[in-house]
Amino acid sequence: MYVAVKGGETAIARSWDLLAAARRGDEAVPELSIAQIRQQLRLAVARVMQEGSLYDEELAALALKQASGDSIEAVFLLRAFRTTLPRFGQTRPLNTAAMRVRRRVSGTFKDVPGGQILGPTADYTQRLLDFSLMEAAQKMELEQAAAPLPDALPGVLRLLDREA
Repeated sequence: MYVAVKGGETAIARSWDLLAAARRGDEAVPELSIAQIRQQLRLAVARVMQEGSLYDEELAALALKQASGDSIEAVFLLRAFRTTLPRFGQTRPLNTAAMRVRRRVSGTFKDVPGGQILGPTADYTQRLLDFSLMEAAQKMELEQAAAPLPDALPGVLRLLDREA
C-alpha cells in the first residue's frame, strides 16, 4: 500500500470510505444491481471485457459499478484482477464458419456473400438525446424480419481465395 500521504494508512482508508459513499450516491434511490448493469449496459460491459482481456460479464459489471461507470477505470480494475488468475491453458483459434451473426457490415465489399446485415446499431441515428428514455419503458414489440437469418454465412476470405 502506498503510504507517503499525510495521515498514512488511516487517510487512505478514509478516502476509500468517501469514494464508496460517492459511488453509492443518494440512498433514497435504489442501488444498481450487477444484473441490471449486465443486462441494461451491455455495450459498456462488452467494452470493459474486451479492453480488460477477460470474458466475464459479471466481473465486468462489478468493475463498472466499482468505478462508478468510468469505463477506463473499470478496465484497469479488470486487468488488475486478471493478473491474479492462474494461467491454465492456451486458447485455440475459433472456427467462425458456424458462428451466428447479428451484425455484418463490410465497408470494403459491397456484395458480401450472404448479404450485409445491419443489426442493432446507432450508426444511423442523429446522435440526439432521446428524452423518452427518462420515463419508464414500455414493452417493445419488434417487427419480424421478412426472412430469418441463416444459421451460418459464407466467409468473405473464402470467396476471395476461390477468385484468386
